[in-house]
Amino acid sequence: MYNTSFIKKILLVATVVLLYSCDKDFNAIGDDLIGDNHFDLQGEKYDVLAYNQEVTPVQSNALAVNGLGIYDNPVLGTTTGNFATQLTMATYAPTIGAEAVVDSVMLSIPYFKHVKSVETNGSTIYELDSIFGSPEGKLKLSIYESGVQMRTSFYDNGSQMAQLYYTDQNADFDNFKKGDRLNDNNENKNEQNDKFGFSAKEIIQVTKDDADKKVITRVAPEMHLKLNNTFFQDKILNAPADKLANANVFQEYFRGLYFKVEKSESSPSNMALLDFAKGKITIYYKAKTAITTDLETVKENKTLDISLGGGATASLLNDVKNVNYDTAIKNPDNVNGDEKLYLKGGQGSLAVIDLSAFGTKLAEIRENKWMVNEANLVFYIDADKMTGAEEPKRVYLYDLTNNIPVIDYADGTSGFLGSDSKATRYIFGGIIETDATTKRGKSYKVRITNHIRNLIKDATATNVKLGLVVTEDISIFASNKLKLKNSVISEAPKGSVTSPLGTILYGSKASVPEAQRLRLEVYYTKPN
Repeated sequence: MYNTSFIKKILLVATVVLLYSCDKDFNAIGDDLIGDNHFDLQGEKYDVLAYNQEVTPVQSNALAVNGLGIYDNPVLGTTTGNFATQLTMATYAPTIGAEAVVDSVMLSIPYFKHVKSVETNGSTIYELDSIFGSPEGKLKLSIYESGVQMRTSFYDNGSQMAQLYYTDQNADFDNFKKGDRLNDNNENKNEQNDKFGFSAKEIIQVTKDDADKKVITRVAPEMHLKLNNTFFQDKILNAPADKLANANVFQEYFRGLYFKVEKSESSPSNMALLDFAKGKITIYYKAKTAITTDLETVKENKTLDISLGGGATASLLNDVKNVNYDTAIKNPDNVNGDEKLYLKGGQGSLAVIDLSAFGTKLAEIRENKWMVNEANLVFYIDADKMTGAEEPKRVYLYDLTNNIPVIDYADGTSGFLGSDSKATRYIFGGIIETDATTKRGKSYKVRITNHIRNLIKDATATNVKLGLVVTEDISIFASNKLKLKNSVISEAPKGSVTSPLGTILYGSKASVPEAQRLRLEVYYTKPN
């Protein structure tokens, strides 16, 4: 058995070696800026210029998730999310069989959820994630055959160009929808359409096997809707074989689905983020497969799947903005800065952050050989203005000039913090800090230490404008193009386009109280 004091000595030596290694690495970061003197850690605050910027209609195809529903934000306004998608067959040129007859047609789109408990009877209790607004909210949901032929690309003067769809194109799809709504099942009619809700209940699905016996399957919560049998009998099972031969022909023949939501009578509404690419339409049918020796026809239970993924999509958003919010983002003060910064996802708004005031201090910092230990932007939430509104868990700061992440994004630790799978890159920050008493948000802190170091070290580095947005997923840093570009903004981060949430922050204007005013905070080690 080892002696306890010996083990303690070993641990002490290991700790000293580790600290020495860390100190050596740390000082190497800025050793070209400092000498071999002794240093004291000191903090400085610098004025910044921050103002609002409206996000006009933005590219909304090929998003990882899409909002469907109506979200009423008491502070910023109401967002309506519709959706359009092409369809792809699981197998083209399928062998359907003779005298095929539809039994039922089921549309299924999984929800984001987690397990709360498992009951003794084998049933599972779930809770839904990514639901905004009232958990008990209802919607008038209508699913139509789309009359718009979508595409992923087109040719212009011999060059292949990406086809873009924008958030403001709902009217294009609504005006060209075909026929009656497809979710017209008479069983549980209200739950299927006029009073549709995103339910967390486990689904008990009954199907039949080849022997025509019932098979009961437990299905995790999902959009689970019966669609019109006659439509799919005519459109798919009775289709000419050449119409189902390949993707190009099929997507011209069946141009996809258009999901439309409206307010349900006397009921609050809500919105869900859905991964439509994981959705599918399953056609359950019977078809003749053989004739026995006594000339009796044998029919087999069969299925045919059509996927909602693999083709072009469009998230179709409409915002009815509150007056104060609309006025603020349409009239930014880009000279003195704004008192309040309004962030909202989708076709919403962002904040522009200009560090020019800090740029005037760079020569002094270089001359004095100050080393940056840490640099942060801390955004304080206007809790009074945000009363009653859901708060985004995350904001994302990026290089607005070039529409790319700042360098600190790559140094933010990709693993997630605690049990929150969305709290990745937590050193980079932007995670909401809440008040222990009120449980409401207080601030968002974003670390830009390496960004500031680069400005100091490299005299040729451009002091770019920064953008601040809400984000649904910090791991997505690519941007989508705006329909109407200007000198300040040409794109918006995809993670922001998918989020329906928003927040109000204190800005940088001199009239903002010192304790809440947005400033650049830099901590230096300074030579004595």
